[in-house]
Amino acid sequence: MTQYASIHGVDYASLFLRAGLGITMLAHGYNHHFGGGKLPGTARWFESIGITPGWLHARLATYTELGVAPLLFLGLLTPLAAAGVIGVMLVALISNHLKNGFFIFRPGEGYEYVLFITLTAFGLAALGGGKASLDNAFNIPHMYGGYGLLISLLGVLGAAGLLLTCWTPPKKEPVA
Repeated sequence: MTQYASIHGVDYASLFLRAGLGITMLAHGYNHHFGGGKLPGTARWFESIGITPGWLHARLATYTELGVAPLLFLGLLTPLAAAGVIGVMLVALISNHLKNGFFIFRPGEGYEYVLFITLTAFGLAALGGGKASLDNAFNIPHMYGGYGLLISLLGVLGAAGLLLTCWTPPKKEPVA
């Protein structure tokens, strides 16, 4: 148990970032699955912003959000969990929020929220799970620093792949 004896500020930062991202992803996934229109409503929303097939992407996003939450809480495979957050949030940023300007309170919701979550996930991938994590307890190597950032780029690749193959931006209505 001596590996936990000397927890430093960076370890606390990692713990708080993991908790914040974990709560956020759990809430997102839960809401997509059980809230409002449930998965069918989430699928319709994906279709409405040009991501098809909506039924598939509603499930992929929802299960990614629900799947990364426990990994973040436990600090297990932390950069990989961060990659999941990054992938989901980059798709949201580019497909829906970017066109609405920076502030979240703007009509259509701006991108400040999803950008912040994305950058926080990159920061967590670089920090790693910290000493109070299963990554540390199991002595899983290369789960922080440059390797952590490299692993987190899987989220960027996933988002790019999805956007290039499954997203058709809706056509803007001509202004009369």
